[in-house]
Amino acid sequence: MLRFPRLSPSGFLLPSLLLQMFIWYSAGSQFSVKGPAEPIVVSLGADATLPCQLSPEQSAAGMHIRWYRAQISPAVLVFQDGQEHSEEQMLEYRGRTQLVTDSIDTGSVTLLIQNVRASDDGQYRCYFRDGDISREATVELNVEGLGTVPRVHMTGPEDGGIRVLCSSEGWFPKPTVQWRDSAGGKLLSPPESQTQDGDGLFQVEASLVVKDSSLGNVTCSIQNPLSRQELASAIFLPEPFFPRVSPWKAALAWTVPVLSLLLVGISYIGWRERQAKEEEIKRSEREAKERDRVKKGKEEAFKSKESLKKELEERKELYLQDWKKALLYPDWRKEKFQAAVVTIYNERLSENNSGTEGKENHRKESQNLISVEQRYFTSGRHYWEVDIKDADEWTLGIFEENTVKNASSSEPSKKKFRVLEKKRGTYRALGYCFQDIFKEETLHIEKDPQKIVIFLDYGDSDVSFYDIDSGDHIFSFTEPSFSGSLYPYFIHKPVEFSVCAQPTD
Repeated sequence: MLRFPRLSPSGFLLPSLLLQMFIWYSAGSQFSVKGPAEPIVVSLGADATLPCQLSPEQSAAGMHIRWYRAQISPAVLVFQDGQEHSEEQMLEYRGRTQLVTDSIDTGSVTLLIQNVRASDDGQYRCYFRDGDISREATVELNVEGLGTVPRVHMTGPEDGGIRVLCSSEGWFPKPTVQWRDSAGGKLLSPPESQTQDGDGLFQVEASLVVKDSSLGNVTCSIQNPLSRQELASAIFLPEPFFPRVSPWKAALAWTVPVLSLLLVGISYIGWRERQAKEEEIKRSEREAKERDRVKKGKEEAFKSKESLKKELEERKELYLQDWKKALLYPDWRKEKFQAAVVTIYNERLSENNSGTEGKENHRKESQNLISVEQRYFTSGRHYWEVDIKDADEWTLGIFEENTVKNASSSEPSKKKFRVLEKKRGTYRALGYCFQDIFKEETLHIEKDPQKIVIFLDYGDSDVSFYDIDSGDHIFSFTEPSFSGSLYPYFIHKPVEFSVCAQPTD
């Protein structure tokens, strides 16, 4: 028979503690916010309480808590560092709100709004932020207002019956109105008139023309759509109050409308025919005007295009006459330079500055390269492009190599660097040799370039950098003059001011 070792109570203690610590850690790092599932209904003038709860339960005393409506600021209420702040609070809520924090240690907070108004109706958002983590929930507040008892009175005979008027005010939201007879049946009536006063409350006015003298009385009923509460008033309509109509008047009342309808129909048919003819004429005129407008637009566009083309050619001609002084239009500048097929070497000496060449010799070829035959320049004008869109930090430009005469074979070549550098979001132009910087300038570049074109004029000792996409000039090195071989240079990191060795195969 197999026997399993018995675990003492202390044997369960360690796993239990570890599990509890994991639960506490998980709860502290993540949380959610819950609000009531159903809208909170509050009467006008009463106090509203809008609750929010953190899940899992945890203390919210040190969190940033904010209640807001359509936008996060200004807010309904802001709670931070254990107290409320009124700097961002909306004017209409000042002096009427309070954060109930009796259960804040368990993550439960409640927004108290005193003396609720019609404008308080709608959605609220409770927002919790703990460090970099923030969560929020939505709470719906429905405000209801029961208006005054309807006032019903007769305004006089009208259209063979009696017009009855019903009015009331102080309702929210917009109420519904219904007329009923003495048996409770619904009576058809024209749409009621509803307006809002300065406090947002609805005033109602409805009318009904009663032609049936046997009804006896009618009732005006006004109902709140939220609470379904209604107020009603009835009025008695004595039969003698209804106007009496003679048979001749009744017959005439039927004849005149029929004749009127016939005359209206004949007139309408004639009017429609005239309208159709006039519309056809107008449509033809509009089409002719539209054709003329399109034709004129095409002619003007062609003239404008030719004018712009001519102006561009004149500008280019002027630019090419004195292009060295103009720091614009890199595409035009390329016509004065030869496209270079280059290999860019990324190389460093060892960090101890011992004078021996480093072991690392990394290569990164430009995306436009076709061959690797040309490695350096000793004359002429050349340009090449470097794609830097995937590099957060980089250094690019050229270095000039002058072999020191009468030096031992173990002494490295001296190099002068003229480069642009991007380091931690800052751009600099640097000229340096070994640990000595002979030129340093911080550059202000608003938009990070994605591809840079480098123009090298060996005869004028000029190295210029341009942003290809925007065409902007970035920087130019114009001195001192060149005296050695110039190599393209690019590394995916800022310079460390250590000697760079000549590339090796």
